[in-house]
Amino acid sequence: MTTLICDCNQTMPLQSKSLGTALNENLTLHSALCRREAPAFQAAIRSGQEVVVACTQEKRLFTELAQRTEGATSPIRFVNIRETGGWSRDAAKASPKLAALLAAAHLPEAEPVATVTYKSAGRLLIVGALDQAEQVAALLSDTLEITIFAQGVSMPAQIGFPEQERKYPVLGGSALKLNGWLGAFEASWSKDNPIDLDLCTRCNACVEVCPEGAIDLSYQVDANKCNSNRDCVAVCKVAGAIDFSRPAKLMTESFDLVLDLGKKPLFTLHAPPQGYFAIDASAGLASSGLPATMLKLRDMVGEFEKPKFFNYKSKICAHSRNESVGCKACIDICSAQAISSDKHHKQIVVNPNLCVGCGACTTVCPTGALTYAYPRVSEQGVRVKTLLSTYAKAGGTQAVLLLHSQTEGQQAVEALGRSVKLKKTLRGLPANVIPLALWHSASAGIDLWLSAIAFGAEQLVVLVTGEEAPDYITALEEQMQVAQTLLNGMGYSGVHFHLLRAPTGASQLANLDAALQTLIAKRPVTPAVVARFAVVQEKRSTLDMAIDHFMTQAPITLPEAIALPAKGSPFGSLLVNRDTCTLCLSCVSACPASALQDNPEMPQLKFIEKNCVQCGLCATTCPENAITLVPRLLLTPERKQPRVLNESQPYHCIRCAKPFGTLMAIESMLGKLAGHAMFQGAAADRLKMCGDCRVVDLYSANNEIKITDIR
Repeated sequence: MTTLICDCNQTMPLQSKSLGTALNENLTLHSALCRREAPAFQAAIRSGQEVVVACTQEKRLFTELAQRTEGATSPIRFVNIRETGGWSRDAAKASPKLAALLAAAHLPEAEPVATVTYKSAGRLLIVGALDQAEQVAALLSDTLEITIFAQGVSMPAQIGFPEQERKYPVLGGSALKLNGWLGAFEASWSKDNPIDLDLCTRCNACVEVCPEGAIDLSYQVDANKCNSNRDCVAVCKVAGAIDFSRPAKLMTESFDLVLDLGKKPLFTLHAPPQGYFAIDASAGLASSGLPATMLKLRDMVGEFEKPKFFNYKSKICAHSRNESVGCKACIDICSAQAISSDKHHKQIVVNPNLCVGCGACTTVCPTGALTYAYPRVSEQGVRVKTLLSTYAKAGGTQAVLLLHSQTEGQQAVEALGRSVKLKKTLRGLPANVIPLALWHSASAGIDLWLSAIAFGAEQLVVLVTGEEAPDYITALEEQMQVAQTLLNGMGYSGVHFHLLRAPTGASQLANLDAALQTLIAKRPVTPAVVARFAVVQEKRSTLDMAIDHFMTQAPITLPEAIALPAKGSPFGSLLVNRDTCTLCLSCVSACPASALQDNPEMPQLKFIEKNCVQCGLCATTCPENAITLVPRLLLTPERKQPRVLNESQPYHCIRCAKPFGTLMAIESMLGKLAGHAMFQGAAADRLKMCGDCRVVDLYSANNEIKITDIR
């Protein structure tokens, strides 16, 4: 393992000796590693050992230099210690944080996972005003196969007239719908335009003679303006393209890519499918984002892969049992609509082609049936533990872990660091704030958050920007409220979890800077001893280990239980109304977590609170509505032990005395059927018999007509 640090122009007060001690290395501080000291970099990458370069500014230069260096075999990684710590008013005290970042950079890459493949042949559908679509098509047609779905024309004063030359296939109609993803889009629409665009020669005679102006240069008839004078039909006799009696026809066609320039996007999802782009093209080719999107489209021909971001275990999923739906948190929160219900098979279905890898579903999943796969939560746990343990080893205190996305979140963090050099009023990232980039800020949840506090962090902050769906923000707030309630209930006073909204504009960086300074002034109570457990893939197991650690280190005498918020709670108890519960045990068969159990020896409903995930399937299934969810965390040993929620005397068969049901269930049934004509006399007595005796009595009765006696 070799670490190369560089301080160009001595802009950072780096302490190579203390950093080397924390990393168990002899570090050399360079000042021009990418220039005159490049031989030191080349010597390091010839060693065969892993090399970490503490510079992302010149990552491209180092990469090219490595490719041209003969005998270079070392894997190279890059880490930013400049904007994240070196460029800060607290830079002189940031050595522990820098050591932590360098140590984390030496961790192995995430284990490879299955991939999702997209294949695109470049068939592009452009939706929008015909003149705008043709302008865009002219810049893409050398690479892509263009088809246009015309939706009128834009104002000529802004854009100009459509071309008369038919360069691209043009579709028209109404009720355009789109589904699918990159390489597999399917467009469907109603072909109800009286003008057949395949037969139309664009002679414009119909446009000229229409007295109402119901036909524009996209050659579609506006039914709201048309008065059925049919002058257009008369002038189109030769081509025969106009026929108002032609029945509407449902059309479908497949495409690989879609560029939506329409006024109303075909997809209104926060995370639309891969390969779909929606742009407001009111300003023509100068429209914001349009040039960049066209460049992306030109590169989207071929075969593409992305990680399969999730793992799913249907056996522990609390979504559905017996055709009843319980937990659907993942379905409700998915901003890509990639998750659907399959209650018939007692599971959910995740479409990997639509999944964008935000991980919000794994954050709200109470059982851990959905887990984040790239990187795995166990790998993130190792990273968190490495950061915090190295920080403490290097003398750091009051650690604050800052989780942010690797896109806009990363940009906000780095912009704040750069602004310190330009705006002397800003302080930058505090020395005790350790940033950790995630694929998406919603991909880490309560199991990793609580583990971070157990591993030595005083506070955990999730930095969100405008890239998150509103539902994600709500879910993060709910999960943080649960985590905070747990810690406060065990005596750890103060606020440990924060959701920090980062401004996207550079002019508002002062607000982010001020928020961080306010945050580090807080000193919540944390465990006196750092936890040693490992974060595992099983969410409930990690939560149990974290809670056990907090209970062991609790600074107060623990209460019997901690009441938790109703929304988002993964823990809780059940309240059973014994006056209405008949011990039918339908709730037992519905429980996906084995929290509810029966007793084969006697009529009892037993409950293990540790297993309960508060999915609500038991309450939904109960025919008597006798079950109420009670979100809480029980802190006594009884949490892991079965206890009886309800029990009843067995009902004995009036013929053989064998127990076959519960007293309350049979009495309830007798009461409901007491007035029924089919259950009077001997028939009513049979309800009091076990199944065997009921059959024997039915066939031995001599005073009743049997179906075999009917001729």
